[in-house]
Amino acid sequence: MTPPKAPLQWAEFTKVEMRVGTVRQAYPNEKARQPSYIMHIDFGPLGERKTSAQITDHYQADELVGRQVIAVVNFPPKQIANMISECLVLGAVEEEGGVILLRPDQEVPNGLRIS
Repeated sequence: MTPPKAPLQWAEFTKVEMRVGTVRQAYPNEKARQPSYIMHIDFGPLGERKTSAQITDHYQADELVGRQVIAVVNFPPKQIANMISECLVLGAVEEEGGVILLRPDQEVPNGLRIS
């Protein structure tokens, strides 16, 4: 297990904008180097954003549609293979590299901020 990094100041944490969104589409990212899915996520008032996530160890694309996830929405856009990623879906990373997505345990409005 990786030890914790240096302490984070509260002002730094508040800059990270984590929001809840619902996956509207998910399909394989055929051009990515590692197996990945492209997901279109509805963040309510923030609109829909795309991302590519290496989550194929535990999820099938069709299982993701309708699932709420938590993502960072204020990173700059990033080129991933053949698409521009507009958010970063959050998950717990297993020692073997698999990712378990973070999500609220009750349905909440899309766009709700995590604090």
